[in-house]
Amino acid sequence: MSEKTTYEARVAGMLKAELKRAGITYAQLVDKLEAIGVHEKEVNIRNKLARGKFSAAFLVQCLEAIGVRDLRL
Repeated sequence: MSEKTTYEARVAGMLKAELKRAGITYAQLVDKLEAIGVHEKEVNIRNKLARGKFSAAFLVQCLEAIGVRDLRL
């Protein structure tokens, strides 16, 4: 299995930071994603963030679900 690239690690870290800032657990994120029509399991979310491999669409879906409107790079 390949290592995470710097960008993958950076994006995963950004999403994890936003979740922490909002005080949202992975289980709560599952519920919030479900509310906007995105079906994910907690274990899948945990794996995606651990690997750092997920689509830009998934990132935006998560940010929308937790109410993030601005993201600083």
